[in-house]
Amino acid sequence: MASDADNHSSNKPTEAQRGLHELYREDPISADQQLWGRETDPGSRRGFLKRSGLLAMATALGASIPFAKNMPAGLIPAAFAQSDEPFTLPGKEGLTVLNDRPINAETPPHLLDDEITPAKHMFVRNNGLLPDIKVLNPDNWTLEIAGESCENPTTFTIAELKERFEHHSYQLTVECGGNGRSEYVPAASGNQWTTGAVASPKFTGVRLRDVLEACGIKQDAVYIGYYGGDLHPSGDPSKAAISRGVPMSKALEDETLIAWAMNDEDMPVLNGHPLRLVCGGWPASTSGKWLKKIVIRNQVHDGNKMAAPSYSVPKYPVAPGTQVPNEDMEIIQSMPVKSLITFPATGITHTLGQPLAVRGHAWAGDLEVNELHLSIDFGATWHKAELRKPANRLAWQHWHSELTFPEKGYYEVWAKAVDSEGTAQPMVVPGWNPKGYLNNACHRIAIQIV
Repeated sequence: MASDADNHSSNKPTEAQRGLHELYREDPISADQQLWGRETDPGSRRGFLKRSGLLAMATALGASIPFAKNMPAGLIPAAFAQSDEPFTLPGKEGLTVLNDRPINAETPPHLLDDEITPAKHMFVRNNGLLPDIKVLNPDNWTLEIAGESCENPTTFTIAELKERFEHHSYQLTVECGGNGRSEYVPAASGNQWTTGAVASPKFTGVRLRDVLEACGIKQDAVYIGYYGGDLHPSGDPSKAAISRGVPMSKALEDETLIAWAMNDEDMPVLNGHPLRLVCGGWPASTSGKWLKKIVIRNQVHDGNKMAAPSYSVPKYPVAPGTQVPNEDMEIIQSMPVKSLITFPATGITHTLGQPLAVRGHAWAGDLEVNELHLSIDFGATWHKAELRKPANRLAWQHWHSELTFPEKGYYEVWAKAVDSEGTAQPMVVPGWNPKGYLNNACHRIAIQIV
């Protein structure tokens, strides 16, 4: 189906896709008008008032759109929403590189189909430059525990951590706070993640709580902060590339780990070898890589990227494009409910009358997911999928279903998860924020029924 879209737009498919995305980022309603001549019902903001607009979009998709009357305004068809950019990243297969200084790369949804994310398909999010590979030696690596609320500051080797503390393994969901940033209008600054800055591997290490308690936690402790071995983009060794943290309540959870292994192998270099912090369910920026030091604080940690607007959202709803004062921002904690369709890949063709198997994952920060629903008519009706319990707390949950389609044409399969407190994913991009964080809109893929 991608070839139909490319032929309609340009003889240079990559440039055509970029142009399409740029138009929708700048003004989705105007993009509808420019590209398809589309006008929607002013009351419902759905459908096509002019048959010519519907025909133009259907021609580009190479199929009719049976539920076109339900299609929201300003919605780029999912068939055009994926891009096949080239990539070169050692140890990673199929990732799309968004930036190379620092390295940031995301995973296409169909490569996240494994129940436990393999290392080769785990996204890469860096704020600084990689440490020199020569210093990443587990035999020489040390971890310092300190801070004004630490009773007995101590430095451990990795061997001492392994010998002194009980080992634990958990499957933990780690997601970049900016995952989905590319869908915000107006555009937010930062890496333009689509859906692939999420993973749920199995991590092995020791509980952060056990290590902190061994060093003594003072009564006034309220937060922890970390420091890693990565370098500030400027190259200045006196500056930390990133130094974030979490409240003590999160730090002391069973699942918060100081980890040296992922999926029963050494931690990959790009994901924090030889030691990293893992705080599942919270923004991945709280899970510091190349972990060198943890401080126990008597205040909210004040390291680099802790202050607004970094990893912060407005305390109240704001209009798109609003300048929000830093004092009106709050630090992101638990990530919102979200889901992903990992099979089939977007853009497939499928035979009418044959059931289509669909599956994926869902997660909800510190909570569980209670329900997963699918729609083939742009959200007008929903079908409940089979949802499994997580392998452990803070692991994503697998879901599956079979769908049938009433006639030939272009369809979009939408997935919507509902968390244990009854909060559902929004159908479209949620409230705008200056940095484009926490987009948990329904994931959707394109299907052509023939």
